[in-house]
Amino acid sequence: MEIKAADVMKLRKMTGSGMMDCKSALQEAEGDFDRAQEIIREKGKLVVAKRADRTASEGVVVTRIVGEKAYLLCLACETDFVAQNAEFSASAEAMMEVAVKNDAKDLAQLLVSKNAEGRSIEELVTEKTGQTGEKVEIAYYARIEAPYCAAYVHFNKKLGTILGFNKEVPEEVAKTIAMQATAMAPLAIDENDMPKEMIEKEQRIALEMMKQDPKNAGKPDQILEKIAEGKMRRFFEENTLLNQELVSDKIKISEYLDKAAKGATVVAYKRFALEA
Repeated sequence: MEIKAADVMKLRKMTGSGMMDCKSALQEAEGDFDRAQEIIREKGKLVVAKRADRTASEGVVVTRIVGEKAYLLCLACETDFVAQNAEFSASAEAMMEVAVKNDAKDLAQLLVSKNAEGRSIEELVTEKTGQTGEKVEIAYYARIEAPYCAAYVHFNKKLGTILGFNKEVPEEVAKTIAMQATAMAPLAIDENDMPKEMIEKEQRIALEMMKQDPKNAGKPDQILEKIAEGKMRRFFEENTLLNQELVSDKIKISEYLDKAAKGATVVAYKRFALEA
């Protein structure tokens, strides 16, 4: 049957799929729009199965702050060509809208959250896979809640951070700290926020390095442990946000924050970066 260009455009607006895919689906469905949409979705599922073993190392990171909540989402794909497409970024923003509207607490809850048309995020991701022909997935999702929130996404859209503070702080200060966290990738907010297993592992490494250093031959264990403690202090200074020094100044983040807003501190922190 003959498929009108207007019908192809209508289906394209409904699904976001390419013109040829929409025309083919309408021809197969004999002009039935509901069936044509189902055909496009099935195609997406087929592509998902074929691309399952691929790596989605490109994509876009988006953030959103709504009151005392901050959200961070990464929609990933296989190539930079797709990631830089305006429609791909728009899809990431649309999925963020769903996350905010449903106040999704984690990735599992996000995937089953539905948009205004009743389609779940999981379904939208599958459709995006069909549209692009690449593996598409939600590579990361996080939500935090705090009295004051800030967010920053690097200009390449491949890494970003959301932060929560215990009280309101100057906007520029919050942005500076969020930029620092994005660039310097601290492992935790402070020593208390760092997993116990990670600390114990670093302690074992530091002590073993001390024992293997020829300069420490014959030194008693208690002395080596003291030296190892010094190494751990440097580890926390380098890898915890509040103990890091500002890139632009020789002052700890905790001190910089306290000067800007007495008693202020970071109480929530999430960061994600796409790794090639």
